[in-house]
Amino acid sequence: MSKFTIKETISLFDGKLLKLSHESTSTKTSMDVNIYLPPQYEESNNKEIPVILYLAGLTCSPQNGAEKSFLPYFASKKGFGVIFPDTSPRGAGIKGEDENWDFGTGAGFYVDSLVEPWKENYNMYSYILKELLPLIKIEFKNLDSINNISITGHSMGGYGAIMMYLRNPGKFKSCSAFAPICNPSIVPWGEKCFGNYLGNDKSEWYKYDPCYLIKEYLGNPLIKNDEKILIHVGSKDPFDFRDNQLRCKNLVESAKNTKLDGKIDLKIVEGYDHSYYFISTFVPEHVEFHLKYLTK
Repeated sequence: MSKFTIKETISLFDGKLLKLSHESTSTKTSMDVNIYLPPQYEESNNKEIPVILYLAGLTCSPQNGAEKSFLPYFASKKGFGVIFPDTSPRGAGIKGEDENWDFGTGAGFYVDSLVEPWKENYNMYSYILKELLPLIKIEFKNLDSINNISITGHSMGGYGAIMMYLRNPGKFKSCSAFAPICNPSIVPWGEKCFGNYLGNDKSEWYKYDPCYLIKEYLGNPLIKNDEKILIHVGSKDPFDFRDNQLRCKNLVESAKNTKLDGKIDLKIVEGYDHSYYFISTFVPEHVEFHLKYLTK
């Protein structure tokens, strides 16, 4: 019996976008997730196809990336599946979870919470890695969401992608990000979420901060000599040049004298902002980047 409830099936670029929900043991809530199955999924004759995991940003749901990123279009052309998880539990019933756009609902920050009242439900790190991906592999046998998967994301999701990649060497074939929050322990968004979810002990914060994780990173055992992390950020991104929330250059600096020294391919693109117009413009480059690493 399927663990997923199919809420909607949408024909898209000759494939299917499935809008699903399931009961999560990690968050103790119902969780939504979108999965794009390209036409090659049905034509694969039980041969597994690669997967890209897309993590969305603050305030977003599984719908944003699925509907605005153009990833399904390129998945259809190239023959990979795409997984679009939610950004937090919803309806956990915690006082204050819906009061702020940058904390609580829609802002799980991809951590496992340590303090009350959040630790019972706000466990997005374990939810995605230990529950969702294995469950998808069981339910969608031709999606290789365990052994042939890459990760990307936007803003909070870009941070989540880099963080999960660095914390789990070899779990993902490759990593890229759009306008990621690269040094969350020193910027307002990260301080707010880390402080509330993880408590006051900043050593716990550093376990999720890419600028600290990269210093201990031992390299991706699946890639011998060609490992890189691809990042795009717009020169007119207000959360970067105005609010200084992203700190992408900090990651480049932190990578010095590490396994990723010179391997953070940071591209500051003139004129672009933080929106899905920006994301969809550079999705083709990110897809080609990941396909170099994903086995066919």
